[in-house]
Amino acid sequence: MVSAFLQPALRVTICVGEAMKLKSSLMLLFVLLLSVSVSAQEPASAAEQVDNLKAQLLEVQGHEDVLRTHLAQLDEAIKPENIERSLAGVGSTRPEELREQRRRQLSIERDGVLAQLQTLENSRLRLESAIANAETQAYHESARPKPTDTNQIMMVAGGIPLWFVFAGGGSVALLALGGGALLYRRKRLR
Repeated sequence: MVSAFLQPALRVTICVGEAMKLKSSLMLLFVLLLSVSVSAQEPASAAEQVDNLKAQLLEVQGHEDVLRTHLAQLDEAIKPENIERSLAGVGSTRPEELREQRRRQLSIERDGVLAQLQTLENSRLRLESAIANAETQAYHESARPKPTDTNQIMMVAGGIPLWFVFAGGGSVALLALGGGALLYRRKRLR
């Protein structure tokens, strides 16, 4: 059994570990919700969308850095000599159980951090892909000619594209030419 002196220390350690996991989970949830809410809003242009996605990417990368630092600390703390050192001031009749319990606790916390890192990596890859698509769209928007007054009038007046008007006009011209040729031929044959 764990001595009465050690139980409060273990509870504090477990509470701190759970608090860290809870804090990390809440931060991850906040970042994901932020990315969903921002992507649900339609920005005015592709250039603004690129800026929003880049800001989200920076947040994800910052959170990844924090988690990687925490993972490095956990990797260091999980080494047997560091577990031994952390429990040096604690007296117990079964130190092996204490070391094993501390190792399990650190392993669980490490697995949680690794899962969060995997989720953030997937989110980062998705954001990088979305940024590339948005940059392409922004380029196409900037390369697209601005509509002229004639185009705007045609689109506003009837919602008919300019090419459709020209195709219709060409058809009318062909019909008129064909009708004129037919009338000319009839007159000639009389």
